[in-house]
Amino acid sequence: MIMRLGKDLLNKPIYSIDEGKLLGKVQDLYLDSTFEVVLGLYVGSQGLVRRKSELIRAGDVVVLGDDAILARAGDVITDDNALPAAKSWMRREKLIGREADTPGGTRLGVIGDVIVDTAGRISGFALSRVYVEGPLADKRVISRSVITDTGQEDGRMTVDLAKLEASLMSIEAVPLAVETVEDIPVAKVEMSDLPVDSSETPAQG
Repeated sequence: MIMRLGKDLLNKPIYSIDEGKLLGKVQDLYLDSTFEVVLGLYVGSQGLVRRKSELIRAGDVVVLGDDAILARAGDVITDDNALPAAKSWMRREKLIGREADTPGGTRLGVIGDVIVDTAGRISGFALSRVYVEGPLADKRVISRSVITDTGQEDGRMTVDLAKLEASLMSIEAVPLAVETVEDIPVAKVEMSDLPVDSSETPAQG
C-alpha cells in the first residue's frame, strides 16, 4: 500500500470522471476527530459576509492519484452550510504543530503531517521536530495505532511508549521512514532510499 504525506495531496487538481471537468484544487484535508480517516477535501471558501467552506466528501472521491484527484461526478462539491456535520471536521492544518507526549508528560515531538494511504486511511503521523534520541529521532514517525489520546481536549497527543518502541523496531509496523517533513519521498520504505541532501526545498504554503 502506497503511503504519502497529506501535504502531497495539496494543490492536486480534482477532475470529475463523468465529464473530465476540472472542479478545483485540493487546499487541505478534512480529518475525523480520532484521526483515522480523511473525511473530505477542502477546496476553498466563498462569501464575504457569510463565509462557507466548499468541500468534496471522501465518499465522492474515486481516486487519490499521484497527479490528480478523481471525483465521481461534476456536482460533488458541497459546503459546510449544506453539510453541517462538516463544521465539526478538523482541517489537517489545525493538527500540524500539535505535540505528542508520553502518559507521564515527556515530550516526544511535534506533529508535522499525517500519513495517508490511497484509500484515505491515516496510518500515522510524521514529526517535524523530535525531542528524544533513538529510533524515533531517526524515523520521525508515530504510528496511529500507538496513540491513546488524540488531544482533542488539551491539544496534546498521548502516546503509548511501549507500543511506540515496538512499532519502531518493525519496518512493517511503521512502513514509511521519514527523514524530514519538508523533503519526504512518496512510497519509500527503506532508509537507504531516502535522499541524504536536497538542493531544492518545496515551497511552503
